[in-house]
Amino acid sequence: MLEIQRKTRVVNGVNPDQLPLDKLMEAEEPVIFRKMAVSWPLVQQGLLSPAAAMDYLQAFYSGKPLVTYMGQPEIKGRFFYKRDLSGLNFSTEWMYLESVFERILQNFGKDLPPSYYIGSTSIDGYFPELRRENDLIASSEPLARHAPLASIWMGNRTVASAHFDMSNNIACCAVGRRRFTLFPPEQIENLYPGPLEPTPGGQIVSMVDFDNPDYEQFPRFKKALAAAQVAEMEPGDVLFYPSLWWHQVEAIDDFNVLINYWWNPVPGYLDTPMNTLMHGLLSLRGRPDQEKRAWKALFDYYLFDSAEKAAEHLPKHTRGYLAPLDKVGARRLRALLLKRLNR
Repeated sequence: MLEIQRKTRVVNGVNPDQLPLDKLMEAEEPVIFRKMAVSWPLVQQGLLSPAAAMDYLQAFYSGKPLVTYMGQPEIKGRFFYKRDLSGLNFSTEWMYLESVFERILQNFGKDLPPSYYIGSTSIDGYFPELRRENDLIASSEPLARHAPLASIWMGNRTVASAHFDMSNNIACCAVGRRRFTLFPPEQIENLYPGPLEPTPGGQIVSMVDFDNPDYEQFPRFKKALAAAQVAEMEPGDVLFYPSLWWHQVEAIDDFNVLINYWWNPVPGYLDTPMNTLMHGLLSLRGRPDQEKRAWKALFDYYLFDSAEKAAEHLPKHTRGYLAPLDKVGARRLRALLLKRLNR
């Protein structure tokens, strides 16, 4: 395990309705809220035994098959690429919850079990009514205002390699222990991102094996470690981390459940910036350096400086796409881009 000195800040005694989301996002730092969700029935069942937690979840299960990731013992729970990067080191199968739980139980206590992982799964779609008893949104007005998406993650001892998410995240450790290793967004270069596609879970991942880092192949990873922090979570703990922070997630026990909430405080009609990045690969990356420097200045002026700067000297009736964007403007801009891309 990596030796990282900095531990994520821990706050005790905060109730869900006191969650200071605006301050958290302004501070742009991860925070653990110790035992914020410890009263959840799911957490309490997990503290009794893994089997009790499984029975509790089964009572809410819709009966629909779930996408399940499975890996052989030799991957040691790390869902990643094959050694030669010719593909992924695990398989995917639609399975019923009881079958997944049965396989996990059969491998309890083994030093090197096969890996089973049910990734980001809609709680409302697959576990109706679970949130009636186990939910932060209902008890936290600050969180409810953002109407976040709620997902559940289940499995045995697994590792989600370091990656980033577009959204702000609140992760609730419900059953078992978890360890998050977190890096600020500017460490991307030092984390050696992998292929844009395929990816193990839909997001770009770091190519560094945190259990056995190769500093000859990845020397800048030492700089990333200097900026890293570790969040050690017990059942009932709640972790906030901002959008675009890199994070590796280790599920430590024989059975683990996490519930998380994702949100972005922006209108739904805004497109994903990842599409912009992909278009940049198509339109910018291959240009001469002097052109790229000029385009960087244009992007700073139109995108990364204040939204008003580029249009403040223009009469309102001439601002066009530089005016504040709304649903209608977004629709028109998207239509224009589609027309130009389909040339």
